[in-house]
Amino acid sequence: MILAGGTSVRMGGVPKGLEAVGGMRMIDRVASALSDSTDSLLLVANDAAAGTWIPGIDVVRDARPGIGPLGGVHAALSLAETDIIAVAWDMPFVPGGLLRNLRDAAELHDADAALPVSSSPWGFEPLVAWYSARALSSVVAMIDAGEARVGALGQHANLLTVDVSSWGDPDELFFNVNTADDLAHANAYATANAAANAAANAAANAAASRSANERTR
Repeated sequence: MILAGGTSVRMGGVPKGLEAVGGMRMIDRVASALSDSTDSLLLVANDAAAGTWIPGIDVVRDARPGIGPLGGVHAALSLAETDIIAVAWDMPFVPGGLLRNLRDAAELHDADAALPVSSSPWGFEPLVAWYSARALSSVVAMIDAGEARVGALGQHANLLTVDVSSWGDPDELFFNVNTADDLAHANAYATANAAANAAANAAANAAASRSANERTR
């Protein structure tokens, strides 16, 4: 599930997930990560143009609008009627393997939700998470009680927090783009990361070539 919420006021009203990071739209980066760990994609968005953003995937609007990301989680769980993985569309650096890790941990421990440990005020990242179908009842109870903070779900459901530091620095993994400065930072990080990966691949190829040459002597 791709959470495409917010009014993008700090981005001048531009749908921020359509901005490119490292030459690829953020929404496409998130969709690619989700495709590695889910059977189908669902876009939660209230924008009238959302159906054109990624042709061929289902789009659902908030059934309980005006309450932020929790409304998106509610809409997705209500429509899917099954377990979901949710990622905010302004988080371009979440790897697909990390999402599979959350899913596997949640299923192993029979949790209502599995969320990665982060430096957020909650101690975990609620917008990169696996939610079980049964979490819907807790979400509905929160909304009915006037609680719209998605991070507060930990007070209403059986949450499992997962250490994902092996995938990288959580501050970078869950970096979200809200401003033009954030976008510049994200592009700089993507460029540096691509260069580091290219250098590592070149070194690995060179080592493999040397090893092959030594075997043929």
